[in-house]
Amino acid sequence: MSLKEIAHRAGTSVSTVSRVLNQPDYKCKNPELEARIWAAAQEISYTPNTAAQTFKSGAPQIKTTPLTFDIFLTRFPSLSQDLFFSELFESLKKELLRQQCVPGKFLTLPEVTSMLKEKSSFSVTDTHADGIILLGKCPAELISTLQNHYHNIVGIDRNPTNFDYDEVICSGEAAAKMAVERLITLGHKKIAYIGDCTYESRYVGYYQTLLTHHIPFDYRHVHPSSQTEEEGARIMNDILKEEDPPTAIFCANDCTALGVLRSLNKCRRKNYLPS
Repeated sequence: MSLKEIAHRAGTSVSTVSRVLNQPDYKCKNPELEARIWAAAQEISYTPNTAAQTFKSGAPQIKTTPLTFDIFLTRFPSLSQDLFFSELFESLKKELLRQQCVPGKFLTLPEVTSMLKEKSSFSVTDTHADGIILLGKCPAELISTLQNHYHNIVGIDRNPTNFDYDEVICSGEAAAKMAVERLITLGHKKIAYIGDCTYESRYVGYYQTLLTHHIPFDYRHVHPSSQTEEEGARIMNDILKEEDPPTAIFCANDCTALGVLRSLNKCRRKNYLPS
């Protein structure tokens, strides 16, 4: 019945819905259709029917209640402001469903801050979710509150915290070193950095790579930012006015890079830059 309901909402066949939701290696030829199927599955809190799969394989059948996980975007009011976590969020929803879990509430920093103002304290009885997944660096002042609110917390980020909760970390430092190494092999020595500089692993990777290659570290080329597209464009506009600008820019995230490219394209149209 669930597959039929999803097929009806997505405007496709039950067989197509089954392939998208139950076959991890299946690639739908229509990305828009696949997005509608996953959206419909989330709307009805669908989870794959593992009973039928275990029956076919002969494995013992164990009936379990699906686990529900809220998802908290910790730094921005909208996924549109961070492309990295936007893509991660879509993959996360799919994987939760494949693991017979249910995506719960999607929370942003303004919403959580508002909840804190309305209630002086939280307890785990305030939510039906089994846990929460944090997308990004959680503000330190919220960690203890979330720990009181949820039995289980896991974070996904580029920078490790002080082991306050379980985390899945991608090495921002290693990624930065790889990118800056590439710029150096292309002959660049005046490489600017635009991004967060506070306990930020990508910043560490940036300046350590310069020092490793005996390139003088010039603070004039370091531009702290909150890593939004708007700030990327503004900072790039300022860089273009410098008398001795850098020859390459390392951006700490995709949104910053988009802002930088927007600024460069605008200047190119005004013939400020060589083609």
